[in-house]
Amino acid sequence: MVKVLLLICRFFLGVVFLMAGLNGYFVILDLEPFIETSPAAMALFQFDYLLIIEKSLEILCGILLLANRFIPLVLAILSPIVANIFLLHVFVDHSLLSLAICIMIAYSYMLFYFRENFVSIFEKKPS
Repeated sequence: MVKVLLLICRFFLGVVFLMAGLNGYFVILDLEPFIETSPAAMALFQFDYLLIIEKSLEILCGILLLANRFIPLVLAILSPIVANIFLLHVFVDHSLLSLAICIMIAYSYMLFYFRENFVSIFEKKPS
């Protein structure tokens, strides 16, 4: 059951981040996005290079999640992105709050599952 839930979370996050990353490039290229975007989130990117970096990371992480490669690294890269998505939709734009909550739950489960990979970060004295 644990492995099945992990697979569901990994696949869900992989698809969400791959689609959101690709959708971001449609916004950058002034094309019509193929999935709903948050106007408040897009307004935060005053300079295109920030959007390009974030969307490139989302695409890369989405592909790695779907390929089941470097999962702890992907979780570390996605930490600030997931936190920003969640907090933006809690405090600024409630339009996609349900998706942000689902992302946070799936991400938290995966982080809990791979917690042994992150324990050494919290050591007082490095070895």
